[in-house]
Amino acid sequence: MVRNFQICAVFCYVAGAFTLSPPSASHGGQHQPPAAPGQTHGIEPQGHEWQPAGPFDSRSPCPGLNALANHGWLPRSGQDISYEDIQYAAAKAYNFAPDTYHPAFLIANETFKLTTTGSSLTINLRDLTKHDAIEADGSQSRNDIYFGDNLHYDATVFSKVAADLKLDDYSDNDRYVTVQSAAKALAARQVEAKRVNPTFNASATQIQGSFGTTALYLATLWDFDAKAAPKAWVKAFFEEERIAYREGYTAPQVKTLDWVGEMNIAVINATV
Repeated sequence: MVRNFQICAVFCYVAGAFTLSPPSASHGGQHQPPAAPGQTHGIEPQGHEWQPAGPFDSRSPCPGLNALANHGWLPRSGQDISYEDIQYAAAKAYNFAPDTYHPAFLIANETFKLTTTGSSLTINLRDLTKHDAIEADGSQSRNDIYFGDNLHYDATVFSKVAADLKLDDYSDNDRYVTVQSAAKALAARQVEAKRVNPTFNASATQIQGSFGTTALYLATLWDFDAKAAPKAWVKAFFEEERIAYREGYTAPQVKTLDWVGEMNIAVINATV
């Protein structure tokens, strides 16, 4: 069941004794502490510089996929994207194992039949916006469809999540988003969405799936040395849909679907 929730969440990317293993020596760790928000000490890969989406580009409700397109790891148009495109982009940018996104692609195109490209082998990013398929009420960076726009980043919605994550409260002793703080912010967002949206209809399964979206962004931005995600990386990821190369982002260890599943369990346990 947990694996299914995580698979549904993978598109959108344990408290106490549970910790995730640090990288082995062959993978290496972070070379230096991450930069503070607004500071830079890294460069973007040549040919993969960040560019915001243009007016005719297709984008999704998922910041992780949008960031891949904004950096040109996926086609910058966000259109006619194949599984091979996603496989390549996720491996190159986020160091996910080759099969990580395959179940999600099948769910999008075969289970929910979301594609509007005319082919079950490709998808436009905007196709993922369909409500009550993969997208559901209670997103941490989008408003609910009841308010008219469940596609674009909503600064008002995310500002409350960012406050719970304390993204702008940065010091040498407080540079990271932990599993515990991410789970707390997720729970607060779910409560707020239910409060303000009279038509809130996320099912129990979809709410469980929201643990997976949190697990995915943590896994995507995970610093294996710190066992947490740097705040500066999280801030760039959500607010600009940008991979935080400038702030020192690296992806030193291959991340598998099973490993993301372990992260999902950690988020669930931290929410209880």
